[in-house]
Amino acid sequence: MQGNENTENTETQETTAQETTEHVENKTENIEEIEIVESVATEETTTTKEIPTAEELIAQLQREVTDAKDKHLRLYAEFENFRRRTAKEKLDLTQNAGEKVIVAMLTVLDDFERAQKSLQKAQERENPTLEDTQKSLQSINDGVQLIYNKLSRILEQQGLKAIPNTIGTEFNIDLHESITQIPAPTEDMKGKVVDEVEKGYQLNEKVIRFAKVVIGG
Repeated sequence: MQGNENTENTETQETTAQETTEHVENKTENIEEIEIVESVATEETTTTKEIPTAEELIAQLQREVTDAKDKHLRLYAEFENFRRRTAKEKLDLTQNAGEKVIVAMLTVLDDFERAQKSLQKAQERENPTLEDTQKSLQSINDGVQLIYNKLSRILEQQGLKAIPNTIGTEFNIDLHESITQIPAPTEDMKGKVVDEVEKGYQLNEKVIRFAKVVIGG
């Protein structure tokens, strides 16, 4: 009898466990169904919110157009300021390009004025002796030489360089300007420079004045 009771109890427990398992599974299925429904509802709500109305689209486009106009106006104003500033800088550069050289040459101008005063004093001297005249001439010559040296030094510092005397060399179209042609004094001087009438100059390796020369023919 006891064995039958144990068997019945076991069967009862198994039946109860199975029912419990089925109940849990049903609950799980219900929860999943609820989650699916909620997810679908959420997606539908989100989708509904993501679609703007015509009024919203128009308002957004108007804002974008306004922003674009503002950016265009700012860029245009900045460009106009840049253009005016560049034009002013260019004008200043053109007007004051030689300022540095002119300031450096003011000392040469001062020397010329002192030389003129010395020459005037010499001319105003009454009954100058030969010795006085010779001293005055020597003083003037020394002053002129000093002024010339100073002027040459200032111009060299600015990049000016004299083209070396080219008498006896072949005519070079890159350095020379032929002003006339004369019979060559010797056979080997044909086609060569026989005289230099005016010195040529270069500024930073660029020829700014060709040497005026006479060619032997």
